[in-house]
Amino acid sequence: MTETKDLPPRLTRLTFHGPLSESRATGLVDRLALAKPSTVLDIGCGWGELMLRVLEAASGATGRGIDLNGEDLARGRANAAARGLADRVEFVEQSATDTALAPADLVLCLSASHALSGAEPPQLTTEALHALRRLVTPGGRVLFADGYWQRPPTQTELSAMWPDARADEYHDLAGLVDRAVEAGFRPAWTETANRDEWEAFESGYQSDKEVWLAAHPDHPLAEETRAKLDGHRANWLRGYRDVLGIAYLTLVPVG
Repeated sequence: MTETKDLPPRLTRLTFHGPLSESRATGLVDRLALAKPSTVLDIGCGWGELMLRVLEAASGATGRGIDLNGEDLARGRANAAARGLADRVEFVEQSATDTALAPADLVLCLSASHALSGAEPPQLTTEALHALRRLVTPGGRVLFADGYWQRPPTQTELSAMWPDARADEYHDLAGLVDRAVEAGFRPAWTETANRDEWEAFESGYQSDKEVWLAAHPDHPLAEETRAKLDGHRANWLRGYRDVLGIAYLTLVPVG
């Protein structure tokens, strides 16, 4: 039986579960806090780092993060307690589609469209935006992070990405913003992750396990771990690097 202490660590080198720099996060938090939200809902929150920062910046606001990953939620609770926010935030293990959610003044949905719809892309993005429109209070804000094609992918690039990757899975940036407008929002701020943010994220995503694998080449889990690491790195470097982008849209509901 494999000892838990011998298992490869998971995502300890990531502050955010996405290509998001400290400087961009600070700008996002500052702008979102200006709207003075009293309630924050983080869908597919993971460990909810950006939500915690918003709560620190928005005095008296309360937050709720929902996700299906119990390990990430436990990390979020520990971080909240360490920062004196435990009484202002809850992390709940639940589905965003199977549970009625109360509207909030600020709704965060960071690369978590899949938590709001079971549709296939790109309809997934459209349905998620309509769900978010129902979940934000009048005058509130939505921070929506989602993928877009920086340029049309070649067939060679598609074949190196995830299984069954398609050119019509994502919109370009203009098309993504159009979908948000059609869902009942105005885009107050549009920004995109840069290459440095992507490289920091992808490296951090793999780094824990790469270092562990170098120290445990003969571990019972080494072969499986090596295959996953090599596969993901190939998907990124040969497939979606400089092709797939992440947009951060700060959206204001109309009416």
